Amino acid sequence: MEGRYEVVSLLTTCNEHFQRVSMHDEYVERMKGHLLAYKAQGVTRFAFGDIFLEDLKRWREENLAQLDLRGVFPIWKVDSRQLIREFISLGFGSVICCVNDAYLDETALGRNIDSDFIHWLPAGVDACGENGEYHSFAFAGPIFQQPLRLHVGEKVYRPVEETHPGPTSAVCPLPGARQTKGFWYCDLLPAP
Repeated sequence: MEGRYEVVSLLTTCNEHFQRVSMHDEYVERMKGHLLAYKAQGVTRFAFGDIFLEDLKRWREENLAQLDLRGVFPIWKVDSRQLIREFISLGFGSVICCVNDAYLDETALGRNIDSDFIHWLPAGVDACGENGEYHSFAFAGPIFQQPLRLHVGEKVYRPVEETHPGPTSAVCPLPGARQTKGFWYCDLLPAP
């Protein structure tokens, strides 16, 4: 993918009520508005870091196709253990900022993703968190001019009912997935 595309922006979503990264509340409509704004600027493709979740990839592609846009999946079907080892060996730094309580507990919050972390992960947890076991924030690496200096702030637990209110936005478990009761989050704040 290197050299084939010009990256014009990075985009994430944030739950307005809790001020935390989220993929659920009004996601489709809001994302559609952002995608159309980029399309008006000449952007035709959107990259995603999905690795092996077929349903999620298909959902993204179908939503993009409705807007006459296409998805790019540069790490699709690459072994996640290989990806995380390469990520670490290239010098990237990333910290855990959210965990699904069906897989991990609050002790994972604020941990750096490094070899020790990967060895610490319980059996059945994907090394890259591809099944939604955890989410992370990259703060350093070869594409950064300098590492971001962060410290872990408040840690909070949100039951599923609070993080995904309403009948149409419940967590959709993957086949064979463990039962999620809620999520642990931590604030990542600029170091003083």
